[in-house]
Amino acid sequence: MAAVGIGGVFFRAREPKALLDWYRTHLGIAPDNPYQWTQQAGPTVFMPFAHDTDYFPADRQWMINFRVTGLDALLGKLREAGIEVITNPEWDTPETGRFARIHDPEGNPVELWEPPAE
Repeated sequence: MAAVGIGGVFFRAREPKALLDWYRTHLGIAPDNPYQWTQQAGPTVFMPFAHDTDYFPADRQWMINFRVTGLDALLGKLREAGIEVITNPEWDTPETGRFARIHDPEGNPVELWEPPAE
């Protein structure tokens, strides 16, 4: 037997309902059912990083990465909502695609990834 996909992402929150509402509002996560979100098929990267990585904040054990389409439009909506967006041209390559970072209201890093066009 082997794992066939990610079945869930579980993490602690000070205000779980408010945080779920934030993800629903700004990223469309679980729009109809707060306990289940059907994703589009596509690649998922499962990658432990070195304990001293600077790829995400040292005070966080994890960072979630969401595959997105229309990254520029999404970033515009996030900025309009007052959410700080971080981009870095060094993160983007033709082979891997484009990336941006935001933080949820509890300070968790969230990476947005638009894979390269096929």
